[in-house]
Amino acid sequence: MRTEAELEAQIGQWRGYVQRHRAISAADVEEMEGHLREQVSDLTGVGLASDEAFLVAVKRMGSVDSISREFAREHSDRLWKQLVLLPTEPEGGGDRPKRELIVVLALVVIAALTLKVGLAALDGGVVARNVSLFVLPFLAGYFAWKRQVSPRVAAALLVPFALAAVVLNVFPFDPDGSTEVIAAIHAPIALWFVVGLAYVGGQWRSDRRRMDFIRFTGEWIVYLTLLAFGGFVLTGLTVSAFDTLDIDIEWVVEDWVVPFGVAGAVIVAAWLVEAKQNVVENIAPVLTRVFTPLTIVMLLALLVAFATNRSVIDIDRNLLILMDLILVVVLGLLLYAISARDPLASPDTFDRLQLVLILSALAVDVVMLAAMLSRIAEFGFTANKTVALGMNLVLLVNLAWSARLGFGFVRGRRGFADVERWQTRYVPVYGAWAAAVIVVLPPIFDFA
Repeated sequence: MRTEAELEAQIGQWRGYVQRHRAISAADVEEMEGHLREQVSDLTGVGLASDEAFLVAVKRMGSVDSISREFAREHSDRLWKQLVLLPTEPEGGGDRPKRELIVVLALVVIAALTLKVGLAALDGGVVARNVSLFVLPFLAGYFAWKRQVSPRVAAALLVPFALAAVVLNVFPFDPDGSTEVIAAIHAPIALWFVVGLAYVGGQWRSDRRRMDFIRFTGEWIVYLTLLAFGGFVLTGLTVSAFDTLDIDIEWVVEDWVVPFGVAGAVIVAAWLVEAKQNVVENIAPVLTRVFTPLTIVMLLALLVAFATNRSVIDIDRNLLILMDLILVVVLGLLLYAISARDPLASPDTFDRLQLVLILSALAVDVVMLAAMLSRIAEFGFTANKTVALGMNLVLLVNLAWSARLGFGFVRGRRGFADVERWQTRYVPVYGAWAAAVIVVLPPIFDFA
């Protein structure tokens, strides 16, 4: 039809203009054109003529630079933020950064006071179970405010925190039992996924937004570690300086510095990640390239050590715990390597190195599962053994399928999108497992 031909001609002119922009590759133009066509289709669907729909769609997309900015936000797994992202006026005007800083500081103060009251009013075990409830709801509130979530999403965010508060404080945990410790460890893990729901603005079904949250988590851990280390050093130097003057300020540290430092570090680290994400490349994926080969060497050395051990039953319990932590580190390395990779690039040496890492971790996980099952057969189930066994099974599924997809990718039989999609869609399994550990496990073992 004539109108369709005119529309194609207009899109062709737009495409030619965009292609002349040096920073935009052919593959990126293809995707932006798809977005433009979706806009045109939506507009014609509500009654606009094709030429009118095209003009409105182009107007919505804006200039090439604004298209680049939007494209960087929609495809944060590439280096667009570093290469093409140009300064823009903050949304809502120039006062928004100041307003955001005020909101962050207010949330820090409220979270710190809540933590301080909790530390003063509750016993040690109760505090350990509830510490994540003193801080993480305010971090989720920050993202809910920043993403301007709907009232429905905001209400949905409150439900998990309320349920966690009920479970963690109503269950009759034995103060000397294992289930209380297990619940205290898994509560922040489960609630972190609620923070993730706020971070993605309720778009949890989006693979891209899940990967954004994975990337944020790695960056947040790096910033939190730096803030914690810096705060520890600064506090130690300050206390030492006052000690030389015979002035005791340890009560100030315990009553004020600790709650404000903990709450402040959690929320400020998130704010720093948000503030710098449009300026420099992520840190966590860069560190991945350094630690991946070192981790492979460590895993292979452990496999050799396991092979020389006469019986898997004799493997030390503490070693099994450490190996669980190492496998979690391997998972982190895998996720952040994926987040930093150009999805359109061909398989390279580092991709093959990642496959070796996965296979090594998979072999270690199998050995650990054999050791755990042998110990359970010999001594029976306990809460700790059940949690460890379940976690290793969850990791086993992820590593096994990751190895299959990774092997297909380096052989050229699968696209990188399959590898990435598997990881982003498997992430909720960890949150579901942590929630099940808190809710289901304690009653099974009589809260002991």
